[in-house]
Amino acid sequence: MRNNRIYVGIQNDNFGISPTANIIRDAWVFGLLPESETCEGWSLDRIDALYDKVTAAWGPYGHLASRLPDELRERHARLYEQAIRHAREQGWDPGIDEEE
Repeated sequence: MRNNRIYVGIQNDNFGISPTANIIRDAWVFGLLPESETCEGWSLDRIDALYDKVTAAWGPYGHLASRLPDELRERHARLYEQAIRHAREQGWDPGIDEEE
């Protein structure tokens, strides 16, 4: 989100592999948002509120995907595998820190 206070949307955010993108993806996992919601145009306050909901949803599972029930674990795997595949297709290299 950097210095501007409006989110660009998961589809426009650092190959979709940023901390904010992961919050959105986790919200999809837990059904807090439909998978069609990119959060484009959302304020920092809305993203922060979503972060709080996602954190609470992870709580019972110790914030570990391996502890999720089968349905959620499978959704998590699918969403993150898709995100990583898409990011690599767009030129993302996990060994390169975009902030450097």
